[in-house]
Amino acid sequence: MLLGLRQSIDNIDAALIYMLAERFRHTQAVGELKARHNMPPADPAREARQVARLRELAGAARLDPDFAEKFLAFIIKEVIRHHEAIARKSTGPGAV
Repeated sequence: MLLGLRQSIDNIDAALIYMLAERFRHTQAVGELKARHNMPPADPAREARQVARLRELAGAARLDPDFAEKFLAFIIKEVIRHHEAIARKSTGPGAV
């Protein structure tokens, strides 16, 4: 029984990693688009909408909304860091 539960957890963890990789591929494209159009790396209004939406989804999924918000905050922080790096690369020395 324990082994079966752990195997399920391992499978879910693997799925989470692949989903996060897919998400970051899309946010990378967003960062490149923002850099090309001189848009800021962060979008606080979008972030607030996402937090509210994910808190609602978490409640519906019986997941602690505070945990979901902390998880999303970590992801958003990483995305912004990536977007800032893309912006620096596109405006720094040697940029095209």
